[in-house]
Amino acid sequence: METNEKILASESQALAPQRVQYYDIAIESGQGALLRDANGKEYIDLLASASSTNTGHAHPHIVEAISQQASKLIQYTPAYFANVPAAKLADRLCKLAPISGPVKLSWGNSGSDANDAIIKFARGYTGRQYLVSFTGAYHGSTYGSMSMSSCSLNMARKMGPMLPGVVKVPYPDAWAKLPGETEDDFVERMFAAFKLPFETYLPAEETAVILIEPIQGDGGITKAPQKFMEKVYQFAHENGILFAVDEINQGMGRTGKWWSIQNFPGIEPDLMSVGKSLASGLPLSAVIGRADIMDSLGSPANVYTTAGNPVTTAASLATLDVIEDEHLVERSARLGKVAQDFFAKEKEKYQFIGQVRMYGLDGGIDIVDPKTGAADRVATTKVIYRMFELGVLIISLKDNVLRFQPPLVITDEQLDQAFKIMDQAFSDLQEGKLSLPENAEKIGW
Repeated sequence: METNEKILASESQALAPQRVQYYDIAIESGQGALLRDANGKEYIDLLASASSTNTGHAHPHIVEAISQQASKLIQYTPAYFANVPAAKLADRLCKLAPISGPVKLSWGNSGSDANDAIIKFARGYTGRQYLVSFTGAYHGSTYGSMSMSSCSLNMARKMGPMLPGVVKVPYPDAWAKLPGETEDDFVERMFAAFKLPFETYLPAEETAVILIEPIQGDGGITKAPQKFMEKVYQFAHENGILFAVDEINQGMGRTGKWWSIQNFPGIEPDLMSVGKSLASGLPLSAVIGRADIMDSLGSPANVYTTAGNPVTTAASLATLDVIEDEHLVERSARLGKVAQDFFAKEKEKYQFIGQVRMYGLDGGIDIVDPKTGAADRVATTKVIYRMFELGVLIISLKDNVLRFQPPLVITDEQLDQAFKIMDQAFSDLQEGKLSLPENAEKIGW
């Protein structure tokens, strides 16, 4: 019988150190919001494969769509010929995009290359070289998307020089606000930091695009203030700079809206990147944008042999069916309020719970030192490991943020059971019952 231990021991001989370490398990199967490891232990999934399985695991409609398409045609490169599911999906996605006027898209295989495509189309359309992104961002692991990211030094260490022309500005995250600072003063201070490069060394007239996660994912599940977004949006349009949003982690119903940018009334992107849950975790991505921008490059500027292949696009069509037919966007919004209420009550009980940020079924919960309010990595590792022991899969971000992103199909009963387990872990931490696992120094980002 294959066990977690045997599988991991075998894998370790062949796999480079690419995995962010948390728990020594090998996932064997899943259904809905439940997972089973190779030892047969079951877990409630509060990660949804890094928000790439918003429709849950092995959804019957999606499995059927994959199986039916695979029996007809698995692959023929869309670089040369159209295929039926990709053609249908392109039209459907463009109609869903929160972009006015004619809209077009270009296929990719991952969120990383979708953000690379934003770079390509922005430079191609504007004829400008400079690219602006934000600290704390995770945009991917290809050279272009990695150059635009800044949530881990290991995404730059030993690999320079990175893509030239990238300028990073501070993201107005939940931890940047000063004690006693008003929201308006915070926005003004962060917008001044945003403008500083443009006032000192970065010519606005040579800047192609500003790329932002409206709600940062791996940066800690934190939302930019509405007024800050409005100011950046206005600045971009006043200076002929394209405004692009990364919807890879936060799109597809995750925040209680189809797209996270829809949490910001009056703001509409010129370009957007989509991936992860687009095909329920199968390798498919897209950059979607205004037609005039998307027409600025000719083939093969952004063509990949397998991008938009029949099986992944069939899976995506089925994914859209499930989100619509099962009202998962609305479900995310409703259960997000339930989760917000739960964590607010936990915060009252446990002083080590700091900020709670919840946008639909999309939450960041800070674990802090009760005396200083500082991030507490040790306590965070103890508590997530205890949840794991009790049958809940959840991980941490930025040392001390619980990443709460369950599949949107999680049942009310499963969510309630997860909350009971989390409360037990919090209680055990409060009572000093928890110790660090042996591999604690390797756990987390």
